[in-house]
Amino acid sequence: MISARGYAAKDSKSPLAPFQFERREPGERDVQMEVLYCGICHSDLHQARDEWGGALFPMVPGHEIVGRVVRTGSGVKKFKAGDLVGVGCMVDSCRTCSSCKEGLEQYCEAGNIPTYNGREKDGKTLTQGGYSDTLVVDEDFVLKVPANLDPASAAPLLCAGITTYSPLKHWKVGPGQKVGVVGLGGLGHMGVKLARAMGAHVIVFSRTDKKKEDALRLGAHEVVSSSNKQEMAAHKGKLDLILDTVSAQHDVNDYLSLLRRDGHMVLVGAPEKPLELRAFSVIPQRRSFSGSMIGGIQETQEMLDFCGQHGIVSDIELIPIQQVNDAYERMLKGDVKYRFVIDLKSLR
Repeated sequence: MISARGYAAKDSKSPLAPFQFERREPGERDVQMEVLYCGICHSDLHQARDEWGGALFPMVPGHEIVGRVVRTGSGVKKFKAGDLVGVGCMVDSCRTCSSCKEGLEQYCEAGNIPTYNGREKDGKTLTQGGYSDTLVVDEDFVLKVPANLDPASAAPLLCAGITTYSPLKHWKVGPGQKVGVVGLGGLGHMGVKLARAMGAHVIVFSRTDKKKEDALRLGAHEVVSSSNKQEMAAHKGKLDLILDTVSAQHDVNDYLSLLRRDGHMVLVGAPEKPLELRAFSVIPQRRSFSGSMIGGIQETQEMLDFCGQHGIVSDIELIPIQQVNDAYERMLKGDVKYRFVIDLKSLR
């Protein structure tokens, strides 16, 4: 076994603290990586505090991971020592169900194996995430990070990037379309950059005008204050797609009226409490409201390559792991532009 160090929550009420544990030795198809950087996702906080239920402790969070390969199993063909690689939200799946066969492992019918807060295929060993110094993952769930991207700023692409890329790609966003992005946080700012790179006209919806300058800098063509009824009314029936990135309680019905006939509103944020959807927000004009969860491995690699081609990374604040609990509190207040990333050399 490999000795590993990280930061873990011992229960839902405790702050994250130093934690020693063991990783498996690399098997025939495994890649061992030295973790260099790990983004802090809002879902890390939700799960460490058991806000979604079913949390498994002790828990080492982290699923926006970039590292360097240090060792590979004898059967590994895709990677070699020294490669810059990434690991996202999954480390395995059943591989045999219809979703897995279609490259949609995130929707594995048996349940994919999450990078943390899950159990390995043995049904016993807890998976532990990227707030740690080393990781061992099957090569099929390891991704190549483009060499031209800053590795720290690329880390959030493994969740925030693919979470926004996947629905944009699924609904074929491109030139001539108007795309709304609700919320300008870790997910929202990636949605703006990706939709702009795909050629769409991008409109950011935010509660106040505080982020207007930033939204325009990130690539938005317009910024609308969602609390201003006149500004909202001016966009009624004009949008093709709305990407809802908000993880707090909000009224989705306010945005559905902005869609054209057959327009789509896609929820990628994950509010803790149920949202209320009114029937007549969707029935007229055949609008739809749906959700989307990360992306499959092939699509995630496609997203990384797209970001490499367009020079897209996340706007980050790099922190030592010792500041992770402060980062959680700041994240709750929206006090980050736009993703915290842990520099794991602070653990060594």
